[in-house]
Amino acid sequence: MAPATPPSDHEECQYLNLISHILANGEHRPDRTGTGTYSIFAPQPLRFSLSRAPTRPGEHPTLILPLLTTKRVFLRAVIAELLWFISGNTSSLPLSAQGVKIWDGNGSREYLDSVGLSHREVGDLGPVYGFQWRHFGAEYIDANTDYSGQGVDQLQEVIDKLRNHPYDRRIFLSAWNPADLKKMALPPCHMLAQFYVSFPRSSTPSTNGADGEKTKGLLHCQLYQRSCDMGLGVPFNIASYALLTHMLAHVCELTPGTFTHTMGDAHVYLDHVDALRTQLEREPRDFPVLELNRDAGGSIDGWQVEDFEIKGYNPHKGISMKMSV
Repeated sequence: MAPATPPSDHEECQYLNLISHILANGEHRPDRTGTGTYSIFAPQPLRFSLSRAPTRPGEHPTLILPLLTTKRVFLRAVIAELLWFISGNTSSLPLSAQGVKIWDGNGSREYLDSVGLSHREVGDLGPVYGFQWRHFGAEYIDANTDYSGQGVDQLQEVIDKLRNHPYDRRIFLSAWNPADLKKMALPPCHMLAQFYVSFPRSSTPSTNGADGEKTKGLLHCQLYQRSCDMGLGVPFNIASYALLTHMLAHVCELTPGTFTHTMGDAHVYLDHVDALRTQLEREPRDFPVLELNRDAGGSIDGWQVEDFEIKGYNPHKGISMKMSV
């Protein structure tokens, strides 16, 4: 059966077209997991809108979550993992206890032993994403150590700059720390995010609108991801960084703008090919609307799964794909 032709203006088509391109033109390459891939390097970035302008005066923008619809994405796991990153936790066990098993393979005894981390407890992943986000440069001991006040809290620095210096060109969040790579169960795949606040050409952050309120800027995020598992990982990563941008916009009282996903090695695992061909036959549906059940401003810490309300998510059924470890 020939794949259906999705509406060309649907943003999900960027993802589907990239999958088609990789299947047709990707280089057959070996990989760390032994599974094998079809791969291309540095494809055109994907760009997603995170809000829709109000249609009536006085209304708030509608928040959009680019959650792929041509297969069901495990949103509860996306949220749980993102909150785990933000907390600075480095053990897979709290996620596993919530039924989110995505890090179990990399935290297993067998895997840790295979990468020279036999001294670590099961589940201790080392100084991975959350540690770098909240304690960059601190000396990593283990997943049970309290690192309060140690290292650079990059995430809080991002918030401080968004609030106080929105034109800063150094609003970065980096998970790539060469000094710590050998201590990690898995080096970061999504490794560098830059944030940018834009304002209408006729205004500045201090310009008051017609209602007397300060003009809100639009918060944009661009992610660079070195290694991109198109079947399982990328749909997850799109949703995760879109949600992070929504959270930062909410905390900093900005309006979510766009999420741009820039990729290095974009690949399809050989055992995902048939599943992705099935996915390509499906037509995208509307992205869901996001509502955040917290007061604007405040802290990035302490969020719960219940603070995120997703409305109108009507995806096609899930497609099983094996995760390569």
